[in-house]
Amino acid sequence: MNKIIAEIENAQKKAEVPQFNTGDTVRVHNRIKEGNRERIQIFEGTVLKIQGGGSRQTFTVRKESSGIGVEKTWPIHSPNVEKVEVVRRGKVRRAKLNYLRGLTGKKAKVKEIMR
Repeated sequence: MNKIIAEIENAQKKAEVPQFNTGDTVRVHNRIKEGNRERIQIFEGTVLKIQGGGSRQTFTVRKESSGIGVEKTWPIHSPNVEKVEVVRRGKVRRAKLNYLRGLTGKKAKVKEIMR
């Protein structure tokens, strides 16, 4: 990669990146701008996948709301992502949990790592 592009991308990165993995249940604090006001909205769900690298790295979170699956994807280094809290650690054997899209209710649960 070109040195100039690498310098620009490194300037865009956050100093502290939250540590979470696929299968973890996270609470994403998302900054939303409505007109001239800003507020924080919380989205809690299971991390389906983490993809990309560097400043382009993204993560997808899925939750079930009123029986309908809702997924959102955020860049990890986005200024709109205020913080990511890990609610519980999940025990999974895959990098991408696409199979959860077809499951609902208790079947869509991921086992928790007990520490």
